[in-house]
Amino acid sequence: MIPRITLLASLATVARASQPEAPAPVAAPMRELEWGQINFIHTTDIHGWFGGHLQEPQYSADWGDYISFTSHMRKKADEKGVDLLVIDTGDRIEGNGLYDASNPKGKYTYDILGHQALDVLCTGNHELYQEASVDREHNTTVPKFKHSYVASNLDYIEPETGNQIPQAQRYIKFTTKNLGYTVVALGFLFDFDRNANNSVVIPVEEAMKQEWFQAAIQEKPDLFLVVGHVGLRMKEFEQIFKVIRDLNWYTPIAFLGGHAHVRDARKFDDNAFAIASGRYFETIGWMSVDGIKKRAGNGPSTEATATFKRRYIDNNLFGLHYHTGLNETTFPTEHGRNVTALITEGRKALKLDETFGCAPQDLWMSRAPYPSESSIFSWLETQVLPNSISNPERKNVSTLAIVNTGAIRFDIFKGAFTKDSTYLISPFVSKFNYVADVPYAVASKVLAMLNNGGPVFNGALNTKYLTIPEQMAPSPFYALADAADDGDDAFVAFADDGAAQKPLGGSRGHISSDDPELIGGYTTRDDLGDDGDDAVHSPIKFYAVPNCIQSKIAFPAPGEDGQAQDPEKVDLVFVDYVQPWIIPALKFSGGDYDTDDIKVYTNSTLTDLIAGWVMENWSNDC
Repeated sequence: MIPRITLLASLATVARASQPEAPAPVAAPMRELEWGQINFIHTTDIHGWFGGHLQEPQYSADWGDYISFTSHMRKKADEKGVDLLVIDTGDRIEGNGLYDASNPKGKYTYDILGHQALDVLCTGNHELYQEASVDREHNTTVPKFKHSYVASNLDYIEPETGNQIPQAQRYIKFTTKNLGYTVVALGFLFDFDRNANNSVVIPVEEAMKQEWFQAAIQEKPDLFLVVGHVGLRMKEFEQIFKVIRDLNWYTPIAFLGGHAHVRDARKFDDNAFAIASGRYFETIGWMSVDGIKKRAGNGPSTEATATFKRRYIDNNLFGLHYHTGLNETTFPTEHGRNVTALITEGRKALKLDETFGCAPQDLWMSRAPYPSESSIFSWLETQVLPNSISNPERKNVSTLAIVNTGAIRFDIFKGAFTKDSTYLISPFVSKFNYVADVPYAVASKVLAMLNNGGPVFNGALNTKYLTIPEQMAPSPFYALADAADDGDDAFVAFADDGAAQKPLGGSRGHISSDDPELIGGYTTRDDLGDDGDDAVHSPIKFYAVPNCIQSKIAFPAPGEDGQAQDPEKVDLVFVDYVQPWIIPALKFSGGDYDTDDIKVYTNSTLTDLIAGWVMENWSNDC
């Protein structure tokens, strides 16, 4: 049997998720939540998935269920005489039809988000790409959460005056409800530089030199809370930790981060820990802090013995019922049911279940090697782009078309490919640009440079920003397998001992035949160990992907000897997000080009191209 895990497979009924088309969750061995004096429930990188995952049972609860869950957990905290804070760390938009398919974008999701009682929240980079989304965040979300929204290094440019003002309060200080702890909360964004012109991201190191920050870290709280849209392995949290710790030797510091789309926990020192809670509303994070000592007046912090615990909760009703001790009848609150109804109404109004075609197989971002028939990037490279991207004035010109892998956000599952699916796969509004008539000897070197990096790319042009978020700032506890390694060891591997990642609690051979069959899912290892996931899963293989892929279009036919023929010149086409890297790559490859040579190739987005290809090539009979 798996130690310290409760088995619930004997339950006669597993409740269905709230959205009517969502699959029922699957029973699994479960771990308890460990409570402390201050407890945190955390979401990050929701990207519009307020309706939950409608093709994945283990993540099928919706935002209404989450509202019911946090309501019950607040009551449990009151009963225990401890404190509970609900946190979100940004990237709430872009990545789901519920947000992206409406006009204006977010017509439904801003209201849905606003029904949750968030104690502290901050901004993500996706709120800042477009001027319209910056405005909506400032004028809708910030006022809705005016007492809990923190923007420590983000400013807004007022359209009427041009004045640069803080997006929200720089920090907040409050006293917890039940135990009366004093908390100073900060809210940071990583050093992002692709933001729209009506916003200003202040580099973290610069923000920490400002007078308000120096005042904040001398407030003498019982706990510092740093929320941020920052990957735990990125430099910014480490910078913040060092500055706070220099003045507060023993005060506990809780970091809640995001951006990297992973489950992770990091230890900075014995009294400072961080948690990241995944992506796309798959995960509800849990962190508890115990052993907090109240300061005596304005005296220095005393040596503390704080302990931090964490849990990564699969977002489904099976787990939410388990952690609240409730069932299908007693769990839903009236408020939660009403929000679920709002989601259903929004999805119906946007016709998100409209079927564009039927996927004949699963296509994976990183759960299949690239290249392979099961890779979504191979599908894009060999089928979609060659038959979809076009410019009537250049239709007979040989073309190299480049797309960064970060432009793809999710897998395709066998079965119905819907209107919603197009936004799950690629929600961005980026168009395609090109440089005409580039010598093939020059253009053919660009892809390798984008994938391999080098001295020509540095600082803001680091090529890691082209790939999927999971590879930008990875945990040291795993290394992604290469496509060449497709054997049993191609799981995410632990970097410290090289062992293949296993189901939590031991290998399958250590699990009793009385235990439920494990389903695939996260098997997380972090600085606190390998017991963080609330549900025990069988491991899933993950593979490294390149920064960019490339399609050859309208190339010369093979010669009489059957050998491929290279054209003399090509149009170099690329999704416009990649443009800052293109000119340096061309120059380093021997081309004499600048931004004046870049023109619009097509105003169609990658989302448009994928949707069009699916409707033309996949049967609509599922």
